[in-house]
Amino acid sequence: MSGVAVEVDPLAALRRFRWNGRPTAIGRTSVEAGDRRADVATFTNEFWTSRQRAAHSLHEISYRACFKPQLPRFFIERLTVPGHVVYDPFMGRGTTVLEAALLGRVAAGCDVNPLSTMLVAPRLSPPALEAVRARLETIDFSNCETWPTGLRVFYHPETLREICALKVYLSDRERSGALDDVDRWIRMVAVNRLTGHSSGFFSVYTLPPNQALSIESQRRINAARRQEPPRRHVPALILAKSRSLLRRCTESDLRTLALTSTQHRLLRQACASTAQIPSRSVDLVVTSPPFLDVVDYAGDNWLRCWFCGIDTGTVQLTVIRKLEEWQAAMTSVFEELARVLRPGGHVAFEVGEVRGGRLKLEEAVLPCGLAAGLEPRLIMINAQQFTKTANCWGVSNNHKGTNTNRIIVFRRPNRLALPVRVRTWLRCASPRPARQLVKKA
Repeated sequence: MSGVAVEVDPLAALRRFRWNGRPTAIGRTSVEAGDRRADVATFTNEFWTSRQRAAHSLHEISYRACFKPQLPRFFIERLTVPGHVVYDPFMGRGTTVLEAALLGRVAAGCDVNPLSTMLVAPRLSPPALEAVRARLETIDFSNCETWPTGLRVFYHPETLREICALKVYLSDRERSGALDDVDRWIRMVAVNRLTGHSSGFFSVYTLPPNQALSIESQRRINAARRQEPPRRHVPALILAKSRSLLRRCTESDLRTLALTSTQHRLLRQACASTAQIPSRSVDLVVTSPPFLDVVDYAGDNWLRCWFCGIDTGTVQLTVIRKLEEWQAAMTSVFEELARVLRPGGHVAFEVGEVRGGRLKLEEAVLPCGLAAGLEPRLIMINAQQFTKTANCWGVSNNHKGTNTNRIIVFRRPNRLALPVRVRTWLRCASPRPARQLVKKA
C-alpha cells in the first residue's frame, strides 16, 4: 500500500518558514525516558490560517475537540505523496482521514466511539444531492406513534415526530440489511442537525451542535430565555445541510475520492491493538488523543447515541484524570504506532495546554514516544488569534480552553529499538519535566 519514501528535512523547512513576514521562534526541549534522552527543536509561529471556512465543505460536521483540517494538510502535503497511507488512531469526526482522502492518500482511522465511523464513512464516498433528495421523498416522516416525552424540551411535537420516524426508518433499514450509502449519509446529517443554536438545527436554541445538554439543563435554558421549541422541518433541513456539505465537491474531488475508496480502512476499537493494520504499512500518522479529563465525550453525545440506537454503557471511551495513567495509555498507543509505521515514517501528535495552561501536554508526550522507540524530531506550536465557540459563554480568545496547537513530530528509525515499558518506569520514578528555552530566530 505504501509508495516511495518522501525525502524531506522538516527542521530546515520550519527554520525558513515565515507567516506574513514573521520569523519562527526557535527553542530547544530536553526529554528523557529511562536511559533514553533527546534534545528536540521547538518552533513557534502561525503555521496555517485561523479562518474557520478555509477548508473543504465536507469537513463541516461538528464534534468535540476536533482540530482544523489545515493541521493534517500541513503534514500530509509535506511528508507524503499520493498513494501513501495516512492513519489517525483517534479518528473522531475524521478530519485527518477525510483530508488524506481528498489529497489522494489512502486513509485509515480508528476510534472506539461508534459515532465516529457513522460520521466519517459517508463523506469518503458522498452521494449526489439529487439522490439524497429522492430518498428523503420516499421516507414517511409521520410514521411514529410514540416518542420520549422528555425530548419535548428540545423539539416541537411535530419535529420530534419526524425525528423519531426517521430513527425508526434507519433502524428498520439497518436491521433488514437494506441500509445503503444514501441512508448512511442521511443519518450522518441528521446526527449533526439534532441540536444547535440557529434555525438550521432541529432543536430550539441550545448549546453548539457538538454538545447536548441534559433535559433538565435545557429546561432551565428555555425558562431563562422564555423560549418554546419552534417547528422545524426535518427533511428540509437535512437537504439544506447536504447541499452545504457538497457545495465544494467538484468532479475532480469525486474522482480523487473514488481512486482510493476501496482501500480506506476504518476500525471501531481501541487503538492500542490493531492487528488489522499490517506492520510497516503506514507512512504518516496525524492524530490528537483525548486530553486527560477535558472533554466528556459520552455526556456530550447522549442524544446522538439515542438517535443512532447506541447503548452508551457498552462504549469504553478513554477518560483519564491522572497524568501518569494518561502517559501509560499513550505509551501503549505509541508502541502500536511504532509497529504499523514504515521505517522513516512520521507521527504528528497534536496536544494542547490544559488545566488553565498549567499543564503542557507535549512535555508529557515526548517521553512516551521516546520510550516506544520513536525519534522525537521537533515540536511545533501553532499560536494564533481565533474565534472560540466559547464566546457564546463570554470566554474571550486565548483566555481559557486550548488556545494553541502543540504538535510533536516523531520519526520511526530504520531499526526500532525495544520499547521501554513506561508503565513500569512511571511506577518506579516520577518523570522529569521537559525543559524548554525559546529564542527568536
